[in-house]
Amino acid sequence: MADEVLLSAAEAGRLIAERKLSSVEITRACLGRMRAVDAGVHAFVRVTDDLALKQAAKIDARISTGETLGPLAGVPIALKDILCTRGVPTTCCSRILENYVPPYDATVIQRLRDAGLVFLGKTNMDEFAMGSSTENSAFGPTRNPWDLERVPGGSSGGSAAALASLEAPLAIGSDTGGSIRQPAAFCGITGLKPTYGRVSRYGLVAFASSLDQIGPMTRDVRDCALLLQVIAGHDPLDSTSVPAQAPDYAAALDEGVKGLRIGIPSEFFEYRGIRVSREIEDAVHAAAATLEGLGAVCEEVSTPHLQYVIPVYYIIAPAEASSNLARYDGVAYGYRTAAPPQDIIDLYERSREDGFGPEVKRRIMLGTYALSAGYYDAYYVKASQVRTLIRRDFDKAFEDHDVLLAPVTPSLPFRLGEKTDDPVGMYLSDVCTIAANMAGLPAVSLPCGYARGLPIGLQILGKPLDEATVLRAAHAFQQATSFHRLAPLQPPASDRGAAVEWACHG
Repeated sequence: MADEVLLSAAEAGRLIAERKLSSVEITRACLGRMRAVDAGVHAFVRVTDDLALKQAAKIDARISTGETLGPLAGVPIALKDILCTRGVPTTCCSRILENYVPPYDATVIQRLRDAGLVFLGKTNMDEFAMGSSTENSAFGPTRNPWDLERVPGGSSGGSAAALASLEAPLAIGSDTGGSIRQPAAFCGITGLKPTYGRVSRYGLVAFASSLDQIGPMTRDVRDCALLLQVIAGHDPLDSTSVPAQAPDYAAALDEGVKGLRIGIPSEFFEYRGIRVSREIEDAVHAAAATLEGLGAVCEEVSTPHLQYVIPVYYIIAPAEASSNLARYDGVAYGYRTAAPPQDIIDLYERSREDGFGPEVKRRIMLGTYALSAGYYDAYYVKASQVRTLIRRDFDKAFEDHDVLLAPVTPSLPFRLGEKTDDPVGMYLSDVCTIAANMAGLPAVSLPCGYARGLPIGLQILGKPLDEATVLRAAHAFQQATSFHRLAPLQPPASDRGAAVEWACHG
């Protein structure tokens, strides 16, 4: 294993800037790592090695002239296959977009280019971000590097697995109901869902427009803060973008948590009689004790309307998906049926039948039903009203608390195929993460323990636009613990639960 892949992104960026390590060297190390392990993990659906090496060489040339660049210049990054990337196929891991090559960059992609990051390739995901296991990809499932018989979570499972298997030091994901945080928990890495509107959604292929948010996925909180700094900020191309300047996230990390008021919502630990596993509950409470030992004040709070998050989400998200995915009709772009259609309706039906996978079809049908005449008020309007109640629960909790502490998932990573025939069981795996999307809140997942050789995630939720405090609390926890420093030994299946410490310098 090349030593370069064990570096944090912050450390790699520093060494590149000081010309002690070249961007080309670390990029080659990542590409070599991918060749060694990705056949087993399947984190990537497309490797852009030529592009990456050209970008790396350009950064090295600029640094050689004495030019001062940003802290992540020259550092490789993996990109979820849901962000439009100029000249690179962007498929959302769906047959309906299998050959789509965007003529433009998403705003986030452009900001990464401007900051000098190096694009390793596109990562696997649940089709159109609809799933919690990365088993719904048209190109096959991703496997959890800690145990290849288990899922990495979803929908950003490829990005999480790429980080855990040391194939990339940084990654980008998107989060509609937990799709950054749940795979971060399952793979033992750090992932942040920013406040809705903090990061531009321009060029993000839409699933549910009022819930979708792009965010950073890294191996530690300092890297997370640095990557968020690159992608955050107002964008006039996105009408939902918050017109506010992003603060210096890295500068706030070392303020500590002394006097910080932390609420622990009891409803996150039990949903309608289903309780999170004992291992996870114990790990989260142990994390709270660690933060208390650092000077924070923890106490129980209540968010009573959390019991409605699953039904509310699975009305609103499919309804918005039904509307957004109506554009894939076999006419303007994307997949078109090869069979000669009888008429235009037949063209639509055949193209969508062949192009979409079963989970996407299920959600389109759910959403279309909820929006149909006679049912719109009973379902979508009512769900939107309950969504407001959920948001008010958090407003009340944050009147007396700076952040909230909760589990990320109700269980450890489950086995491949375990929930594919049980959609309700699959949906329940997001029960702890959906609320942050409903309320538009920032929330981070970071490792807080291990059980049976598998990672456990801790979730920290914050006030709108207060990512700085969320990251500060998360960083304090990581400085006091070593859970985030571990990565699974490779090849991944050789010794499940064995780990190597990577060189975190955060």
